[in-house]
Amino acid sequence: MWPRVNGMRSLELCTPGALRAELNALVLAGAKTTTTGVLADYAKETEDLEYPGERLAVLDDDGGCVATVEITGTEVLPLADVTWAHADAEGEGFTGLADWRSGHDRHWARQGTHVTDGTLVVCLAFRLVAGS
Repeated sequence: MWPRVNGMRSLELCTPGALRAELNALVLAGAKTTTTGVLADYAKETEDLEYPGERLAVLDDDGGCVATVEITGTEVLPLADVTWAHADAEGEGFTGLADWRSGHDRHWARQGTHVTDGTLVVCLAFRLVAGS
């Protein structure tokens, strides 16, 4: 189960460390308005999908809330069907879908998850409600 903060479920971007801090800063700047996760991770964590209107606490490495976001869209689809609009809205400077896919493939592989075109992913869209 993912941690809760002030009654809200949490959103922990990436794994703890420098990349999480960078992603959190992008959220706070309004540059990152989407994120992508592997659907199978939800089952492992016995966690339900986020839903439009739900508010989430964005956490730092110490479990502190750095922002509150509101989910504006949730879509489950095969990895190969992720659109450039979604990938670009992650705000991480990817130059195209191939670059986005390569970066995500490497990240998930480091986490022990091998993905293919058919791997189901969860594409979340959100808006910043409040920064800490």
